[in-house]
Amino acid sequence: MSVVIELCVEGVEGAIAAAEAGADRIELCASLMEGGITPSVGTILATLTAVRVPVMVMVRPRGGDFLYSAREFASMLDDVAAIRETGAAGVVFGCLTPAGAVDEGRTRALVEQAGPMDCTFHRAFDMAADPAAALEALIRCGVGRVLTSGRAPTAVLGQAVLAALVTQADGRIAVMGCGALRPDTIGAVRRATGLGEMHFSAQVEEPSGMVYRNPALAMGSAAPSREFVRIGTDPALVRATIAAARV
Repeated sequence: MSVVIELCVEGVEGAIAAAEAGADRIELCASLMEGGITPSVGTILATLTAVRVPVMVMVRPRGGDFLYSAREFASMLDDVAAIRETGAAGVVFGCLTPAGAVDEGRTRALVEQAGPMDCTFHRAFDMAADPAAALEALIRCGVGRVLTSGRAPTAVLGQAVLAALVTQADGRIAVMGCGALRPDTIGAVRRATGLGEMHFSAQVEEPSGMVYRNPALAMGSAAPSREFVRIGTDPALVRATIAAARV
């Protein structure tokens, strides 16, 4: 069974590493320590120049929950319009109501703003109260894909829900599985669920090249040592995980 592999990366260097290691598609984010937020237009353009695989761009104005103010949502619409002009393959977003349902009005508006671009509803889905109802809402809104761990901390623990979602979707929307997928788990999850698309990050911490470090100052990090650590993508782990998924 064939499977599409999407790599979640932070910035252009991560995208290059993932693409060269065999990723079929990239999800481009900023600040993966916050779960991913919208990258700059400059980062998007640099990434599109550097890689030849489709690039999906995160549209998330901040970390935290998925209940956005009117101004935050307006900024998301503007970001989608700007991303559309870059030539990216698609956008990744998620909006919920206070009661934990998919916000269909906002989701439909984002899909319409995206125009011909592909649209993925991200793991806001896993914070929805009723996954079956949420999936039907996304189908009604014209979303092409949903990213989910099966409402569990890992895809292994969410296998039953993932399999049920694949059956419910019945080809009307792509279900993309995620959640701590590694070489020792991804193949078994794929076989148990019937997923046709899988998503992981293969993150690695890379030390800063800074030699001088001011010991008296931190630029907003909870742990000052984090100022000198960057999130990268491990090509060897990407290759191993892809190979295991396709056995």
